[in-house]
Amino acid sequence: MGFKAFCFGLFCILYVSYTYQPIPGNIKETWKVIALDASAKTCILVASFLENIGFMRFEDFISMIVTMDNTQPTSDEYITVTETTFNHVPVRLYLPKKKLETPKRAVIYFHGGAFCFGSFKQTSYDFLNRWTANRLDAVVVAVDYRLAPHYHFPAQFEDGIAAVKYFLQDNILKKYGVDPNRICISGDSSGGTLTAAITQEMQNYPEIKSKIKMQALLYPALQIIDSHLPSHLENQHGIILTWDITIKFVSLYFTKDEELPRAMKRNQHMPLESRHLFKFANWSTLLPEKLKKNRIYTASVLGGYNSSVPGLMDIRAQPLLANDSLLQILPSTYVITCQYDVVRDDGFMYVTRLRNLGVQVTHHHLEDGFHGALSYMTFPFYLQLGFRIRDMYINWLDENL
Repeated sequence: MGFKAFCFGLFCILYVSYTYQPIPGNIKETWKVIALDASAKTCILVASFLENIGFMRFEDFISMIVTMDNTQPTSDEYITVTETTFNHVPVRLYLPKKKLETPKRAVIYFHGGAFCFGSFKQTSYDFLNRWTANRLDAVVVAVDYRLAPHYHFPAQFEDGIAAVKYFLQDNILKKYGVDPNRICISGDSSGGTLTAAITQEMQNYPEIKSKIKMQALLYPALQIIDSHLPSHLENQHGIILTWDITIKFVSLYFTKDEELPRAMKRNQHMPLESRHLFKFANWSTLLPEKLKKNRIYTASVLGGYNSSVPGLMDIRAQPLLANDSLLQILPSTYVITCQYDVVRDDGFMYVTRLRNLGVQVTHHHLEDGFHGALSYMTFPFYLQLGFRIRDMYINWLDENL
């Protein structure tokens, strides 16, 4: 018994030493964050081990863990929750029961999950979308797009476009009692990528673009053309999400070729013909000085990855690479960024570009924030940070939509 206790204690010590990363001093609820960070990194460790022994692919294990948190479409006294399909794309609808004299607002929401996992069924997204519908008396459409690596880019984008175009038909808006002039597209993380890309694409459809009043991007990932941004280097071992894991999932979005993530770590993954795109993601000119921290901009080495992956130059995968003529006609935009986030600089650069072009932008930056905080709003994994982001987002919607 004593030997078993000793072994267990030794295991706990090794576990803590492996997973623990110093938490910045301005992070609140420190012990909760440490526990959540350790749990996330333990899942990563187990997933890596299972993949290395050939038992299960890394992404399949993570997806299995996430799926355990799925919910059923349960209605309550305020909201009717149903599931259906829009153009064969699964959606979950949140329909307020309150009768209004005027048509309702609507929010189309795309969940995060690095394009490889996640669903509107997750407890945190169900909670957020239910809260949005209830607080705003708004119709909420949560979209489940196909996931990588079973479906690579542009499948996720195509599903998003299909669902949005279906919902924005006049007869569908009328069916759900939605005001066609008060619709927002929103998303967090990779869902923010899709939101930005779809909102850009909608500008090509005159009969539809006028129906999108605004877009909300919550700690979005908007480019991978440069994999050595200051936020990448500062948050390599970040809270919950590390840069290595980000690269692994982002590469799976495009291909199963294991050379791509290796080239991305070296910042040598972009083809020679992409040179003209780097001006759209040049952090030396687009980031505020406080984020540069005296770092010297170093141009990426082009042509270091031999395989052809068209998505690496596609604005549908990297919305930050869109040209000025497209960005300047975008609707009102809301962006949330977090200080301790590998994709922090993507949001900052997008804000800079949009503001320079005259687009109305509201930007909230959380100095004590980290990626994925919206996932922690339900028992037992709840953080005040998640509630703060939720309230900032909802208040902005309420005031502007």
